[in-house]
Amino acid sequence: MNVRRGLGAIGILLVAAAIWLGIAATGYPRALTPLKAAPRAIQIDNVSILTMAQSVAQGEAETESAPQSLLVIDGVIAGFGDASAIALPDDLKADDIVHIDGGGKTLMPGLIDAHVHIWDEAELAGYLAHGVTGVRNMSGMPFHLPLQKRIEEGRILGPDFITTGPILNSPGQNQQDNHQLVVTAEEARAAVAKQYEQGYRALKVYSNLHREAYDAVTDEAAKRGMSISGHTPEGVRAAGVPYEKPFDIAFEESLGRGFTTIEHVESIVWHGLRDQLDEAAMDELAEKIAASGEAVTPTLIAHDNLVRVAESKGAYLNRPGADTINPLLKMLDSGTYEFWSGMDPAPREAPRAAFYLKATKALHDAGVPLVAGTDAGIFTNLPGSVMTRELELLVKAGLTPYEALQTATVNAGSILSFEKTGVIAPGYRANLILVDGDPLRDVSVIENPSAVMIGGKWLDKSKLAELREGATQTSIPRSARRAIAMLRDL
Repeated sequence: MNVRRGLGAIGILLVAAAIWLGIAATGYPRALTPLKAAPRAIQIDNVSILTMAQSVAQGEAETESAPQSLLVIDGVIAGFGDASAIALPDDLKADDIVHIDGGGKTLMPGLIDAHVHIWDEAELAGYLAHGVTGVRNMSGMPFHLPLQKRIEEGRILGPDFITTGPILNSPGQNQQDNHQLVVTAEEARAAVAKQYEQGYRALKVYSNLHREAYDAVTDEAAKRGMSISGHTPEGVRAAGVPYEKPFDIAFEESLGRGFTTIEHVESIVWHGLRDQLDEAAMDELAEKIAASGEAVTPTLIAHDNLVRVAESKGAYLNRPGADTINPLLKMLDSGTYEFWSGMDPAPREAPRAAFYLKATKALHDAGVPLVAGTDAGIFTNLPGSVMTRELELLVKAGLTPYEALQTATVNAGSILSFEKTGVIAPGYRANLILVDGDPLRDVSVIENPSAVMIGGKWLDKSKLAELREGATQTSIPRSARRAIAMLRDL
């Protein structure tokens, strides 16, 4: 009788465990549950408005001082300025508008992170909680396109979302398990065709890509109207490259090949300067990139965080917010954490971090369009809040706060083809953040907005707190299931 009771208890526990695993592997944080029907019209009153619509060539933009108002109808900016001067459509009465008092704070476009790695839905909460209303995922997995559709259809709350396909690379020093490896032209064309058929419209290429495969990828992408971004391919890396021998594929060979964005200023220094910290050579290279027309995603924080971990002997890994890093990634990256925690950054990495700032300023001064990206979701780059660290580094590099903010708003919106986002203007999508202080004086004030609007849906302070909590609700089973599906699909 006691044995039967024991077996019954074990059975109940097993069933409960199976249910828990099923929920953990398929669910998502409750904070991302779609909001109930939003009002058709919302007017945000008593705010200063930073439109981000003015170019630097026209002079530094000033914030429109309070009290200003901005009207949103059906998720789209209808107008802004003095409340009495905002025209209403014939089918909308003043009594139909829900008014929100902005408390004299600054209203500006939501931020766009041009380089992230999404492993789990919980990360979406982190982005929204910190005012990031658009993300470009840079390593496609099977769940990303369905996730994009769920966000677009309003079945889950999240930032505007675009993604590349799986990373295209060839065997070599920088290959990773999540890369789709191709060597021949036939393999490369088949890989591009497969990604197109799956629904991807953007490709990401990586540094090992061999010449034959690279040529085929660019040709096939052009035929199918697919964009390309990523690391500039180096080809086969022979012994002695880059210090004693040049790269198989010179950096300049990627210019004019249709890159939407070249990722990582450190990769540009490595490939374009053969890892020489030469300011004059960087100025010359920046002019070449500007003449060619590619945009650059500096991702300064990606390398800077490596240095921070090294300088703190690993303590930086446990800073506030570290619980939003995907736990599966932490498991897989444990060796990397240990390596950087034990490194002395002074001889090599700290000087490079300083040079990457100079290289970024050289690109900016040459007229190369910059877009803000953070490599969030990799190493210890926190989803959402890391955007503030990136903008702080851009200012440290010599950009003004306004120029830094441009990289995460108007530049990213237009270059990455986020539809009608990145500026405050009539007809644009109502992706907005409300911040304390003046971001033109201190970009750091954007990190914890007072409120966020995504597609006309108002997320107040209590909702943002809920999202910050939701960002910690990551799941190893959920992430592992996605990783397995990714490896199976490559």
